[in-house]
Amino acid sequence: MASTPSPHTAVTAHLNSLLSSSSSVNHNKPSNLSFLHASSNPSSIKLLHSVSPSSFSPSISSSTTAICNVLKTVESADISLSRDLHGVVSTSKPTILVSEKLGEAGLDLLRSFGNVDCSYDLSPQDLCAKISLCDALIVRSGTKVTREVFEAAQGRLKVVGRAGVGIDNVDLQAATEFGCLVVNAPTANTIAAAEHGIALLTSMARNVAQSDASMKAGKWLRSKYVGVSLVGKTLAIMGFGKVGSEVARRAKGLGMHVIAHDPYAPADRARAIGVDLVSFEQAISTADFISLHMPLTPATNKVFNDDTFAKMKKGVRLINVARGGVIDEDALVRALDSGIVAQAALDVFTVEPPPKDSKLVQHENVTVTPHLGASTKEAQEGVAIEIAEAVVGALNGELSATAVNAPMVPPEVLSELAPYVVLAEKLGRLAVQLVTGGSGIQSVKVVYKSARDPDSLDTRLLRAMVTKGIIEPISDTIINLVNADFSAKQKGLRISEERIIVDSSPEYPVESIQVQISNVQSRFASALSENGNISIEGKVKYGVPHLTRVGPFSVDVSLEGNLILCKQVDQPGMIGKVGNILGESNVNVSFMSVGRTVKGKQAIMAIGVDEEPDKDTQKKIGEVSAVEEFVFLKL
Repeated sequence: MASTPSPHTAVTAHLNSLLSSSSSVNHNKPSNLSFLHASSNPSSIKLLHSVSPSSFSPSISSSTTAICNVLKTVESADISLSRDLHGVVSTSKPTILVSEKLGEAGLDLLRSFGNVDCSYDLSPQDLCAKISLCDALIVRSGTKVTREVFEAAQGRLKVVGRAGVGIDNVDLQAATEFGCLVVNAPTANTIAAAEHGIALLTSMARNVAQSDASMKAGKWLRSKYVGVSLVGKTLAIMGFGKVGSEVARRAKGLGMHVIAHDPYAPADRARAIGVDLVSFEQAISTADFISLHMPLTPATNKVFNDDTFAKMKKGVRLINVARGGVIDEDALVRALDSGIVAQAALDVFTVEPPPKDSKLVQHENVTVTPHLGASTKEAQEGVAIEIAEAVVGALNGELSATAVNAPMVPPEVLSELAPYVVLAEKLGRLAVQLVTGGSGIQSVKVVYKSARDPDSLDTRLLRAMVTKGIIEPISDTIINLVNADFSAKQKGLRISEERIIVDSSPEYPVESIQVQISNVQSRFASALSENGNISIEGKVKYGVPHLTRVGPFSVDVSLEGNLILCKQVDQPGMIGKVGNILGESNVNVSFMSVGRTVKGKQAIMAIGVDEEPDKDTQKKIGEVSAVEEFVFLKL
């Protein structure tokens, strides 16, 4: 049994975790620091609290000093920007470096505001040499904005603009540490991507690419290239966001029956355009055509694999204009060879460009294009304008909803809320994993219990972190304090808050946080409260986030690693039985807790594990006679 950490050690661990989020699963996500906003009076920011770095051990001191450096960087950047806004410092125009081709309309907007340097095809060394003379940098996907670039900027670089959606090529952790805002342009290419999806759908169905190549080779093979009709066929759209919904509109016009899977899509919005929201399993098992419009996240990485293809109708046809990594490409080749997948039309690949000898690209039943989803003249001009407006706004001291990181809040707020920030995100992450079915998440309620006056508790950061935990696991939207409410609204999420005064010490800002999701089905029925909502609650103990309630059941587990929840008959030996199954499969158990409502009736066993148990291990747990249901959750 692990010993209880001291408050000193626990708080230190969480301060360190805020600075080392780059070691987490997804290196492209911003650290928790990116949620924090600038003080209204930058010059009065206090760099530390009442504790000096020298009072810590060497490792603790280095982490605290790092926080100091971040705050100093942001403070100096904010003061400079604030003075620019008020005309106190320099009247010279800012310098904006554009490292990849951008539409003329966007360049014209930038030139009206600052000095624009269009230097294309820069080597990493050349970029580092120029960046110290620039206030803003605009890139597409080809330029890598690494930590070395931010270091070379020597604090002058205020904003990086990514002309497009993905930000895999920008080191967000480094950007945040150096006080540099990062913005993108996520909306301008929506129609272009949807149109390309339809183009691939229709050309695949009628073998346009193959018959074109055949004729140019001097052949006339009418009987070989007999296609299939689209009218009356079922199209499953996986990811019903902006692009997915536009594809649906166009597919309906072609006479197709359209279904969709997206845990965040409001059912009423889908019904308004004649689309039925269904579960993931129902979508892939009933569709004649499947069009992918989901982001690439840890949860969706290779989600279309051998197991997924085995559940599809034989002869299904697949279109992907989203992200290459959502498909296991080797598994797709096997599915094509076996006839499970009749054809595929792909615009994106796991590695781009794919190898010249790629079996997938060379497959006779596959139509491919070189990532052309956003490649229309209109979309390129729209992206140029969108990113130019975002960059100019940032240089003016404004923060738009397309910001993917943000400056700092005062350090005293960070110090007090740091462990609660982690708790809020993990509760959101747990809650969304408990949702199943195709109705979509529409209503989330966050309840804060505190001894403090409700008016003195600023919950914006905590609400943003709950939103982050709910949205990010299955979305490419990066949530921060700036865009949390906007992103929730865009996805049809209504997030409400309630503050309950309790009789506890006002020394701590929050006694507990509860997350409720209403009007959804649950993968773990025991997580449902009396009113039918998914409900989980947590507290911070010794600086460490803990899960303290699941539905009506009390538990007490540290929110670290991964979690297995088992509903069982309350009887002796259950801990040993499940523990032995995990041990035999070499799954390390970090902690275990049992909560019950009535002795001898039912109980919830919460088990912390370091690794995800394989399918056979989970099957064995489910076969234990006293186990009524269980679920594995990733933290």
